[in-house]
Amino acid sequence: MHHYTELGLCNTREMFKKAMAGQYAIPAYNFNNMEQLQAIMTACIETKSPVILQVSSGARKYANQTLLRFMAMGAMELVRESGSNIPVALHLDHGDTFELCVSCIESGFSSVMIDGSGHSYEDNIALTKKVVEFAHKHDVTVEGELGVLAGIEDDVSHEVSHYTKPEEVEDFLARTGVDSLAISIGTSHGAFKFKLQPGESVPPLRFDILEAIEKLTPGFPIVLHGASSVMMEYVDMINQYGGKMENTAGIPEEQLRRAAASAVCKINIDSDGRLAMTAKIREVLATKPGEFDPRKYLGPAREELVKMYKHKNQHVLGSAGKA
Repeated sequence: MHHYTELGLCNTREMFKKAMAGQYAIPAYNFNNMEQLQAIMTACIETKSPVILQVSSGARKYANQTLLRFMAMGAMELVRESGSNIPVALHLDHGDTFELCVSCIESGFSSVMIDGSGHSYEDNIALTKKVVEFAHKHDVTVEGELGVLAGIEDDVSHEVSHYTKPEEVEDFLARTGVDSLAISIGTSHGAFKFKLQPGESVPPLRFDILEAIEKLTPGFPIVLHGASSVMMEYVDMINQYGGKMENTAGIPEEQLRRAAASAVCKINIDSDGRLAMTAKIREVLATKPGEFDPRKYLGPAREELVKMYKHKNQHVLGSAGKA
């Protein structure tokens, strides 16, 4: 057992209390490799933002669970060396089994998500409660999910979204004991959240559902998944340099700013990181076709990620300066 406190990490409990009081959202950035992690930590240290480092089950397999633990240790060493004191959580994104959550907790994760939204309501409650009971023994926080987001991201795939039913939330929280809840109000996984025709605009998030949940469970931390904006500057760059991404759109930043000022304490961003990194790599390889040193295209990609994450912290989530 490697407890997260040995790595210098914290769970999300105090993070969310402060975010709720300060009306901002904690950035939850997914990473799969060293360059992404370096960029996240650099951006959050320089903007003095708390951060949740997110790892999906697919990313854990890709990066290797043992290496991940040491990458998290390295991230915390960067914090210490910088002289800053930003809180950092290591979170399992979309855990789908009790066994996976246990494995992550035992390897140093400070927070886990158990996504039972694909099960029946009662089975979701039973699975979530089982994870909560184990996690809380180790002071690890747990995120549950009610409602289903459409889209594809790593191992998560659903064709149709199902909005969260506010009337179920209070019962779900009471019976599971979760520390935060991911809800479905119109966000979507992946880079192709909405395929728009010319002249169409992105449908607004269902703030009426969010407000109803806030009234029923005041002060409880809410999470938004699938909240990348699918930044068009990166889509355009990808297409300019040989890629093919057509008619795609994400969640407008002004809607995310509004959500961050509500009960939404955590906003998940993955696809924008993938897009920024891919766009910059494509640009370097297209404009310098003789380049074969990975540092020469991964380095600029990392710099672009730092710029993008800083923008999110400062202008979208409101987390800059809140460490």
